[in-house]
Amino acid sequence: MFNKLKTVWFACAVAALSFAGAQAFAVDKVIFQIDGGAVPFYSPLYAGVENGFFEEQDIEVEFIYAGASDILTNIAAGNVQFGFPNGDAVIAAVGSGLPVKVVHTTYQRGIGALLAKSQSGIETYADLKGKTVAVTSLGSPNYLQLQVGLKKAGLALEDVKVEIVAGGAIVQALQSDTVDAIIFSELRKYALEANGFNVNMILSNDFLPSFGNVVVTSDTILDSNPDLVKRLTNAVTKSYEWVIDGNVDNALQISFDKYTPTWADQAEILSTAFKDTFVKSVWQSDLTREKGLGSANFDAWQQNIDILAEYGVLGTAPKAADFVVDPSAIGQ
Repeated sequence: MFNKLKTVWFACAVAALSFAGAQAFAVDKVIFQIDGGAVPFYSPLYAGVENGFFEEQDIEVEFIYAGASDILTNIAAGNVQFGFPNGDAVIAAVGSGLPVKVVHTTYQRGIGALLAKSQSGIETYADLKGKTVAVTSLGSPNYLQLQVGLKKAGLALEDVKVEIVAGGAIVQALQSDTVDAIIFSELRKYALEANGFNVNMILSNDFLPSFGNVVVTSDTILDSNPDLVKRLTNAVTKSYEWVIDGNVDNALQISFDKYTPTWADQAEILSTAFKDTFVKSVWQSDLTREKGLGSANFDAWQQNIDILAEYGVLGTAPKAADFVVDPSAIGQ
């Protein structure tokens, strides 16, 4: 009888230890919703998954895609745990009352820009008067940039013809002279020049300090599970650090192989764009060199908010400190 009890006790103990071990090494499955579609510009995140950086943090990531406004709505509603929209959209969402938080300022500046063929003579926003300008949607950050740029030049939306063109076709619209200018990403300048076009560019960040893609979660998740948020931001940071540390081409190859195969023929252009733009001044700044990738410049965030409010682009102006969180402060 004693031996039977001893056997039962041992089996229960092993089972308990196994259960505890499983709990200790449980993997959190999260949905990470990214702005737009699967493109090589998100290759640091793809490389982070393939290199096991998220797995090291006991996180299993599923990437899905949507527009920035939909991402923020889904975050607030609890449909997804994390998002990667642009900073302007986050500000607008918070101003409208959505309970979301920026937990990793991944892009330290905005990458929006006005692009026009040099032959068009468009060199300033004032030159847009009477011209046709394309944006991807009336809810896009590029539309906000157009409004502020025009107002700073003494113009209004009524002084130009605004065309809505999908992101996948907007560059082609400029190439074919369907429109005179586009407000889109500065990175498309590389592709246009590779196709033989001379391009004039005005960086939106020069007159509207802003932020590109940032990691966002809900107030609820940040409050209830700061450990998960901390681990997710750690994985994001390590992913971008790996690319910055001489692995641009390796990251792009991972993207081509498993996520964005149709972009493989643009490897050279993308490599140049990453090395000359992303690595030098988008993912990194004086602040990140001091405090680490993803650090939050609260003054720059507030300046962005204040300019949007000043020009009537933003209704309610939130306080940056109320919705932007520095990664170093998560869980403290």
